[in-house]
Amino acid sequence: MSAAPKAQAAPGEGGARAAADAAPSGPAHESSAGGGWLRSLRARLLAGALAWIALALALAGWGLRNLFQEHITAQWQAQLAVQLDQLSAAVNLSPGGSITLVPEPGDPRLSRPLSGVYWQIDRLQARGDGAFAVTQPAAARSRSLWDQTLPLPATATAPPPSAQDGSGGVLGGGAGSFAAARLQDGQGRQLLALTRILQLPEDEAPPLRLTVAADHALVAEPLQGFTRLLLIALGTLAAGLAAAVAVQLHLALRPLHLLRQRLAAVRRGEADALQGRFPQEVQPLVSEFNHVLGENARMVQRARTQAGNLAHAVHTPLSIMGNAAAVESGPLARLVQEQVDNARRQVDYHLARARAAAATRATGLRTPVRPAMQALARTMQRLHAGRGVTFDVQAGEALAFKGEPQDLYEMLGNLMDNAGKWAARRITAAAAIEGGSLLITVDDDGPGIPAGQRQRIFQRGARLDENRPGSGLGLDIVRDMAETYGGRIEAGESPAGGLRMSLRLPAA
Repeated sequence: MSAAPKAQAAPGEGGARAAADAAPSGPAHESSAGGGWLRSLRARLLAGALAWIALALALAGWGLRNLFQEHITAQWQAQLAVQLDQLSAAVNLSPGGSITLVPEPGDPRLSRPLSGVYWQIDRLQARGDGAFAVTQPAAARSRSLWDQTLPLPATATAPPPSAQDGSGGVLGGGAGSFAAARLQDGQGRQLLALTRILQLPEDEAPPLRLTVAADHALVAEPLQGFTRLLLIALGTLAAGLAAAVAVQLHLALRPLHLLRQRLAAVRRGEADALQGRFPQEVQPLVSEFNHVLGENARMVQRARTQAGNLAHAVHTPLSIMGNAAAVESGPLARLVQEQVDNARRQVDYHLARARAAAATRATGLRTPVRPAMQALARTMQRLHAGRGVTFDVQAGEALAFKGEPQDLYEMLGNLMDNAGKWAARRITAAAAIEGGSLLITVDDDGPGIPAGQRQRIFQRGARLDENRPGSGLGLDIVRDMAETYGGRIEAGESPAGGLRMSLRLPAA
């Protein structure tokens, strides 16, 4: 097996592009194997914003509920204080010593059994320590208590009498003074209560403890209703804020999505720089990246130029020496001719490797596959016309190689020329996308190669048939160039009965 004559390279598409390395390119890079949502800027910003929104709304809801609870509790306490004042003004001691109310409190709930609003009057007796002992609990009570009494302590304390209420009685602690307490009735319900110690002006009148109480449910029910409405309002507000944050993040991160699309266009070879207008926070990054792309393209171009100049400089003296040796005869002339041919092959080999290495560092490269295969098929058809071998090309119009046109011609030329030397009648060259990469197969209907010897054909200088023309460098060059691009080449059995060469390269 031998190297094919170097085919004329078709004009390549301009621009620079990121080279394909061992790792696959394309959308697979968009997701990360580890890190999960922590690697997503959108997810982190959204999670942080939602956490702060939830915390702020929770604190606001807690504060509003406490304020409303304090308000409604104070409101009920004010109502009880009014009822306590009315009770203090209406209480009288009859000549027989019984307690009467003139007039009766006007709240209808005080007449309805177990309505939740109650009053009770206890007789007290002063003790020497400034406290009062209860001598007759529930000396008078509201009809709403029915057969129950308020569970008040057996002793009471009060400041010294200092003022009189509207009925002429003296109120402990000043007019309007009272003490608040929480009680529990016989049914286990919580009660809010206000108590006051009253000294009537009649002689020998005992001190009285006046108590008004209300069921805590009268406070809890409005609080529950308010809490329910508050949760609905805060939930609606939270949903609206979350939607607003999501929209804001979408709009804020949209330039990054556009930047990714422009980078993908550069990677595919559709552009040689990042195009478009970006926000002022992103524009410096875009400008620096375009500068790097330009420098990279100029560096690759200089490398290609220097490699071409070096090849031309070496080929010229080699051609002179080869022509001089060709007109001479003898062992020395043959030795010079052999060394010149060997030097030419070495120059071509290393020049191809240098060009491929430079291409892998370039950006924006995109070489259509079908035109290259058709051009090489026409060339090979003429080259092997004497043997009657035909070349068939099967490739889609959209297929493209992510690399230099010269390198694609070099690799395909070697494979198709090698197949033309061994084929009986027909060679089929096909290209397709497989596994995200470009797969090119070259099948011939020749004798094929045993499986145990297929790896040997890629060894440098190896030739399985010395009678066939060639130097044994062609497939080695193809392998090295494919590996330089992050691809590979394999030999297998062809469906046509001969050898199949499978060349896998990065797709544009």
